Amino acid sequence: MLESIRIYNNNIRQIQKGFILLLNLFAITTVSAQQEAKIFEAYKKDRSLLPDFSYAGYHQGEKNIPNITDYKYFDVTDFGAKPNDGKSDKIAIQLAIDAANKNGSGIVFFPKGRFLVNEDGDLTNSIISKKSNIIFRGSGSGPGGTELYMKNNLPPANPTQMWTVPPLFIFTSSGSDKKIGQVTAAASVGDLTIQVNTTEGLAAGDWIMLKLLDNDKDLIASELKYNKVEPEWTNLVEKGISVKVFYQIKNIKKGKLTLYAPISYPIDPKYNWEVYKYANSEEIGIEDIAFVGNWTEKFVHHRSWKDDSGYTILNIRKTTNSWMKNCRFTNCSVAATIGQSANITVVNCKIDGNAGHQAINSNGSTNVLIANCVDEASQWHSFGSSNGSMNTVIWKCTYPATTCFESHSSQPRNTLLDDVEGGLLNGRAGGAMENMPNHMQGLVLWNYKQTNEPVKDFEFWPPSAVFEWWKIPNPIIVGFTSKGTTFKMEQLGQSESIGTAVEPASLYLAQLKLRLGKLPKWIKEKN
Repeated sequence: MLESIRIYNNNIRQIQKGFILLLNLFAITTVSAQQEAKIFEAYKKDRSLLPDFSYAGYHQGEKNIPNITDYKYFDVTDFGAKPNDGKSDKIAIQLAIDAANKNGSGIVFFPKGRFLVNEDGDLTNSIISKKSNIIFRGSGSGPGGTELYMKNNLPPANPTQMWTVPPLFIFTSSGSDKKIGQVTAAASVGDLTIQVNTTEGLAAGDWIMLKLLDNDKDLIASELKYNKVEPEWTNLVEKGISVKVFYQIKNIKKGKLTLYAPISYPIDPKYNWEVYKYANSEEIGIEDIAFVGNWTEKFVHHRSWKDDSGYTILNIRKTTNSWMKNCRFTNCSVAATIGQSANITVVNCKIDGNAGHQAINSNGSTNVLIANCVDEASQWHSFGSSNGSMNTVIWKCTYPATTCFESHSSQPRNTLLDDVEGGLLNGRAGGAMENMPNHMQGLVLWNYKQTNEPVKDFEFWPPSAVFEWWKIPNPIIVGFTSKGTTFKMEQLGQSESIGTAVEPASLYLAQLKLRLGKLPKWIKEKN
């Protein structure tokens, strides 16, 4: 009997080994079946074929997000906050931030527990930090960690404008931008040097804003190509092409500024390209905190200011080389916005609870990386870009089949949806009619996995008589997989391998490795 059992067990182990071998062979076959993307092979020789997304993120993706331990600690409980006592902690939190700001750096620290940040009787103002080198750190965003609970919404600046509720938390700078001069010579996409008429007031290490606003018809036509401009798009028609991008100066020599990151929009000096000294904070970290709102109603888009922005949680603005990691946003209208900033990384964050308006977006910012984030709430607009953002990377993020990425008009450009999984719905981009189209050139879907039901002949530029709220010119789609969606191919700028994922699995990582010669340490640690 024992011998029979031994033989039986040996047979089972052999079957298991065979099954594991088959699984491994299947995995190898699946990987090898993924095609090497021809467009990426061509890109290695001709960098004009794709936008260069490799400069996105904290210090251009080259450095690890630091684990700051040597700053002075400003524990909010030392300023009067007390978790789990049912009393407001809003004043104490602002006092702790003010003390860290005055010190010139600091870790504003929250122990475990629930802190109340907008209770009955609290002033209806935002909690604000305006200095560099501030770490806003909790003790974890999961159960048993740090929760900042927002019972009441802040009032809108204008109740008829549903987007005007201010964020409860704002991390920004205290200075103002200063106009320096004009760009005087042409520069191509990829150039690291620009010629200006004066460098007075600028030094190596400073940040600049390059600004263009010009309604020249040829300039508009050159960007939209064969796509028709609608007269209702008054900001584009009347004000024109708008670009605001942020770069750090590496060195200055004879009227030339050499930048750390390359120009991402072609500069023609016959148009009105201005240079500003950019007033920014830097090295801001927001870590390990659960931000919990009190949005509990069923969301209805544009029904009210409470729906659209009543529980707006956090805004990082006029900030560079900063990060947010391991945070959770629950029951909120708008989770977080990265506004007029550069080289920000948002990583390992989650939106859950009751569905609201927006998840996490890059708004008017340059080289923002949103990585490994999940929207479980199904915000009306999930992760995305808006308002002139340039080179936004959304990498390995997921959202439900019931929503889609955000592309919220006012001329965002160069947005990469990279190894992203979720819905593809043409009603979720966003933006007012006067600010259309939803996106300008440079939207790239790379190994995008669509999870909602298939659509036949999906359109990125449908006739306005059919649908006027979804206009994206010439997107690039590579390695798109779905349950059978097809596209109006003439509306795509470039396309390859629709129906089968490609190698490299991530365009962002492939471009980063191509630029640096190897992947940086933080990528290796993550993977």
